[in-house]
Order: sequence, then structure tokens, then C-alpha cells
Amino acid sequence: MKKVKVNAWQKGLVFKNGVYQRMIGEGIYWFWSETVRLYDVTVQFYAPVELNILLQDALLAAALEVVDVKDNEIVLHYENGSLKQVLAAGRYTFWKSVIDNKFVRADIGKIAITEDISRDVLLSKLVVSYVRTYTVESYEKAVLFIDGKYVQTLEAGIYYWWKNSISIAVGKADARAQQLEINGQEILTKDKAALRINAYAQYQLTDIEKALLENKEYEKQLYVAFQLALREYVGGYGFDELLANKDAIAPYVLQSVKEKAEALGVEVNNFGIRDIILPGDVKEIMNKVLIAEKNAQANSIMRREETASTRSLLNTAKLMEDNAMLWKLKEMEYVEKIAEKINSISVSGNGMLVDQLKQIFVAGK
Repeated sequence: MKKVKVNAWQKGLVFKNGVYQRMIGEGIYWFWSETVRLYDVTVQFYAPVELNILLQDALLAAALEVVDVKDNEIVLHYENGSLKQVLAAGRYTFWKSVIDNKFVRADIGKIAITEDISRDVLLSKLVVSYVRTYTVESYEKAVLFIDGKYVQTLEAGIYYWWKNSISIAVGKADARAQQLEINGQEILTKDKAALRINAYAQYQLTDIEKALLENKEYEKQLYVAFQLALREYVGGYGFDELLANKDAIAPYVLQSVKEKAEALGVEVNNFGIRDIILPGDVKEIMNKVLIAEKNAQANSIMRREETASTRSLLNTAKLMEDNAMLWKLKEMEYVEKIAEKINSISVSGNGMLVDQLKQIFVAGK
């Protein structure tokens, strides 16, 4: 005879010759030939034989909670309100005891997470391997493709989907104002002058569906549109005409590209020319022309000054001819200027000093 004690936190399964007989609870028991297996009711139950055989005992079936998980499911096992484990496909058995076991079943065969599962749980180390996470920043626009098919446009935020065999792709684009550099454009004018032009454009994404669904590499297409519009304008003018109308390049290009940009899902806000670089020989000729123009301007100014000076002298002479006092004043002015250049003056002592000075500085009439 064998004595078996079953504690309050235990259950016992009785077997005879390997065949299940019954379940026993708390107490002290004596057995002759039976075997008793004791189980802790606070932990998961693992059946020693086929579970369906044990469940034929109504008393044991009532004491157990059986969780069946299908291939396309997972079950989140919470123990006293805290996530304990994630149950994959299979069959699991738990004792009904003082431990509060809660089970949340999730269908991971679909994309959307419709179950009542918090973000903290989704990002926990136990669940994160079953979840796909995508982030759309506040300055981005995005489109969602499922199995290669467009489904919806995504607003800014963090998205969680179940990870499974269904293909998910997210196309994103920056919706902030951006700048496009159009540098080193080698363009021939109408009269075959080769120019190199550096320009820039500013644009902003407005319709992501047009940009990503209806167009491939919309940024490259926008670049080509600006490039062709610039070449069209420059090629329509001769070199001198182009330089004379260079301020009209930007408005023309901007207007030409505007309609094409709308078809690409973007809005162009600005276009500008940074540099127009001339070939070496043309630059040398332009410098010579500029020097010649400046010399001509200088000669013209000198001639105007000489004419004005001559006209002033003529007017002065006419005034002096009509006014004897003015003549005398002018005469004394020249005497003063001459005197500034003379170091010493010798005069005789006959008392006629003023007359002698007059004879020195003023020619006789």
C-alpha cells in the first residue's frame, strides 16, 4: 500500500497499468497498485497521454481550459493581467485555478490588426516578430500596396499590420518644398553660340497618387521638362538677343513646365538662372567690345567737357570786351598767377614803381 498526499495547489491523476482512472483533489490517499501523477495547478498542464482520452472524464474536463490555436492564428496568454506568452498553432491546456488566465485570439492571416491589443503589447519582445511596422512622417505622403495592388493613401502616423505571406509595400515621397539643380546645360543659341547654363527650380509634391501611381521616377521627368523648356527658349534666340532678353528666361520656362508638372503630381514654385557661362573665345570678344564701348564713352565725355570749356571761354571774352572793369580784374588775376611763379623782382629807384610793375606783367597796347 502506498500513501499519496495531494496539496491544495495540486491535482492528481490516477493510472492503473498505464490506463487513466480518475482525478483526485486535495487530501491523503492510499493506493495498492495504482500510480498517481501530481500536477501544479498554477502552471500549464501537459497531458501524459492523449488529451482526448483524459477529457472523457467530465470532472477533469471541467477543471481544465483547452485552447486550440489554428494555423493562421496566435493566442496571447495573459496571466493575472500581464502578457505571459504567445501561443502559436497547436493545442494548449491550463488548469482553472486561482491564477487568472485570459486568452486573446488574433487572426494573423489578415493584414489589419482589429483585435483589442495595445501598442505596448504589439511592440513587446513576445509579439513583435508577428507584426509589421511602417512609419509615415508628418512631412511625407504615402501609398499602400497589398499584393502589388494599390489600396489606399496613408496619412502621417505609425501603422501596424500582421506579418504573414501577404505582400505589403509602402511607397513614400517627401511633401516638403524641394530644390532641383539643373547644372551644366550645354546649349546652342540660334546663331550657334555654345553656352553653358546653370539653373535651379523649386517644387512641391501635391498629389502622391499621380506622382507614384501614374508616373515612374517623377523627379527625373520633372528635371527633363525643365531641361527641354530651357533649351527651347535659348535655341530660339541669337546670342545678342538672348543676352538682351535674359530676364525673360525664367518666366518662360516656369510657365512652360507648369502644366507638365501638374500631370506629375507636383507644383513648381520658382525657377532661376544662376550662371550663363560663355566660351573662352566669345568671352574674349565680349571683353574687347566692353573695353571699346568704355573708351568711346570716355572720349565722348572728354569732347563734351572740351566743348563746354570752350563755350565758357567764349562767353567770358564777350563779357570782358564789353566791360573794361572786368577786363582789368581778369588782367590782375593773370598777373597774380604769374607772380606766384617769380622768386624775385628788380626795379629801379626812380619812384615809378607801379608803372614798372605794370610794364613787367602787362604787355603794352
